Parts: sequence; structure tokens; C-alpha cells
Amino acid sequence: MKLLRILLIVMLFGMGPSLAQAAGWRVGIARADITPQGQIWMAGYAARNHPSEGVLHPLWAKALAVEDQHGSRVVIVTTDLIGLSRTIAEAVCARAQQQTGIPRARVLLNSSHTHSGPVVGDVAEVAYRLDPEQAAVVGAYTKTLQDKLVAVIAQAIENLKPGELAYGEGKATFGMNRRSLREKSYVIGPNPAGPVDPAVPVLAVRDAEGRLVGILFGYACHNTTLAIYQISGDYAGFAKIALEKAHPGADALFMIGCGADTNPQPRGTVELAEQHGNALAAAVDQALAGEMHPLEGTLAVAFGRVDLPLVDPPSREEIKELESSKDTYRQRLGKKLAERLEKGEPIPTSCSCPVQVVRFGDDLSLVALGGEVVVDYALRLRKEFPAKRLWIAGYSNDVFAYVPSERVLAEGGYEAGGAMVYFGIHGPFKPGLEDRIINQVKQLMAEK
Repeated sequence: MKLLRILLIVMLFGMGPSLAQAAGWRVGIARADITPQGQIWMAGYAARNHPSEGVLHPLWAKALAVEDQHGSRVVIVTTDLIGLSRTIAEAVCARAQQQTGIPRARVLLNSSHTHSGPVVGDVAEVAYRLDPEQAAVVGAYTKTLQDKLVAVIAQAIENLKPGELAYGEGKATFGMNRRSLREKSYVIGPNPAGPVDPAVPVLAVRDAEGRLVGILFGYACHNTTLAIYQISGDYAGFAKIALEKAHPGADALFMIGCGADTNPQPRGTVELAEQHGNALAAAVDQALAGEMHPLEGTLAVAFGRVDLPLVDPPSREEIKELESSKDTYRQRLGKKLAERLEKGEPIPTSCSCPVQVVRFGDDLSLVALGGEVVVDYALRLRKEFPAKRLWIAGYSNDVFAYVPSERVLAEGGYEAGGAMVYFGIHGPFKPGLEDRIINQVKQLMAEK
């Protein structure tokens, strides 16, 4: 009997790695430093008038590759950037597919939307006044960035090894709605009574021996604590630094949620950015120490696009008025539209919004929406799928414009249409876009 007991103990200890692999996952993580070298024009604030003046902390691209027991894969790429355009995203994914075989639909590209990073390619290009020298700097950076994104995807796939995945959720409260009603119109300002999404989703990635090797986490809030001329990831960058210090050997990856109408509060100093980052890291640690739900089953990944109709384009006379406007950005928009007509190109009548769904069996569904998505989408999707454990991300695969809900569109203001000029778009969306996006999510959630 004693010998049998010893044999059972030996067998149980020997089964440790295989038990850890019971769900059949293989995971791989890679990282690449994407900090600009030298001075570069910074993204996010149109009022900036000169290039960067140094680096507060490095910017990173990090990739998490996941493979199920059938060999089905997905790669989630997080970046400390204002965003990626469709042009950049598709070029990166095409090269990654050529190099690794992974299809476009199985690569998720998310940007933290830091306002302390570089201008990237054609993202909100009307917002920046680049001279030829700075345009060349941005062009060179964007080319190098694409090379690094392809490489980090390939490296994450190459690093695939048996591991475990578990999901939990914390809570952070420094994000505050920024749509404030002043004299019958909505402006950007603190609105404590406005809707926010306090959830901090957390995916713990462990190796076959149970060691924590990766932490994918999110929060629905603009990375706009800072408006200085030093390169940084803002609060999300500080959160990653804090987590990697607390968990040596683990890579921290941040994926922003539907925070287009949410700002960190208070804001304005490096100390506050670090304070918010530490608060977010504490929320992640709270989740890691609490009830984590192991992910099992198989991967199901679906990718689609939905056209969001715009208001009717301006006439040639209206475009001429834009070109002669005293507003610099309306002038640039008018020039951009006039150039299209001169080339014989029509003015776009809609924007294509990417929608991606990654399902980890029945345990977690990750919904990734393109554009700068307001909080209403996260709140509605949770109501639409009350029995599902959802993680909703914005700023994914193409940051083409703000994406208002029907409520925000009707109320007006910056997120409803005022910001469209910076993206080179002539006007706001037509009503109905919210249902179009939600229906696309439903369709993708139903795919096998």
C-alpha cells in the first residue's frame, strides 16, 4: 500500500506539465523597441509646434501568439502608438502572412493611442504641419516600424511553447467621461456624471510549469495625461513598467478599450501619468490575485468590415470655401479634397470599419473594433451578450476616425463629428452606424 501511494505521488508530480497543457494551448511572446531615434513630430495634439525633445521611457511593440490543440493561431500585437492606418496594417499583415503563413484575419493590431508618441504614416495626417524634412523623418520611421511589426509577429510565432491562459478582471477609476455640456453644446471637459467603462480585463499567460510569462491587460481611457514634448507611452507605459518590475520575467502588453470619450483625471504632469499607471497596475495585480478563469476549448477567429456611410460630400463651391477658410485644418481638408477631384478620384462617401472577434472556446470572446470608439459600444455589447465573458477593445486594425454611438452622434461635439477634419474626412457619419457595427459583431460571434 505504501509503495502504491509513493507511485501515485510520483505520477501526479510527473503529470504536472501535461496537466498544465490540458487545454492544449501553445503561447509565444515577443517584443521590439519602436522608440524613434532622434527628434520627430509627435502625434495626438494638433497644437504642437515643434518636434520631440527626448524620451521619458521607451515605446514598445509586443506580440502574443496563441495556438490551440488543432494548430489554429492568432497573434495579438500591442503598440505604444497613436494608431495604425489601414494602409500600414494591411501592408504589415500581408508581409507577415508571406513570412509565417498566418492569415490577415488572425492578426490583431491594437494601438494604445498615446499622445506622447510619433506621428505614424497617414494616421490623422491633416492634423500635423510637417515640413519636408519632418515628413521625411516620419516616412522613414513608419517604414522601420513596419519592418519591426512584421518581425515581432514572426518572433512570437517562433517562440510558441506549451502554456496556460486564464482570464480575470480588475477595476480602475481614474478615467472620466470628457463630454461636458456647456451652453447647449458638448465640449471636451471633465464630466463626472458621464458614462465610463471601469473594467480592467486581464489575460494571464503562463508557461507549462505555471510561471507567469505574459500579462495582457486593458482599460478604456485616452492616453492623454501628458502634453509634453518627451516620448512616452503615457499612463499605459508606466503601468507596463510597474507590472514588469513586480513580475520579473513577464512581458506586460496593454490593449486600449472603448475610451474615445474618456480622459484620465487629473492630468497634466509626469507624476500624474505615473500615478495612473501605478493605479492601473494595481488593478491588474488585484485581478491576478483573485479568481482567474482558465481558458479552454479551441480558437475561433473572424474578421469583417462594415461600411459606415458619411453625410453627402461637399460641392466644388463648398470645397473652395474650405480652401479659403481661416481655420488651418479646414484649409488642409479643402486642399486634400480638391486634389482628389483634380486626380479624378471621388470623395469617399463612407468609411470602412474593421471588426474582429477572437473566441477562446466558450470562456472568453475578444471583440476588437476599428477607430476611436466611444464607451457606449462596450456598454451595449455587454447587454447584447449577457451570458458571454467579453473583452471589448477599440483602436484596432485601423484608426480611421472617431466612431460615435447614436447618442453621441445626436448630441454633437468633437467625438460626433468635430474631429473628422483631422482625419481628412468631410463630415460626420449618417445615423445608423451603431447598429451596423453591433450587427457585424453579432454575425462574427456566430461564425464557427
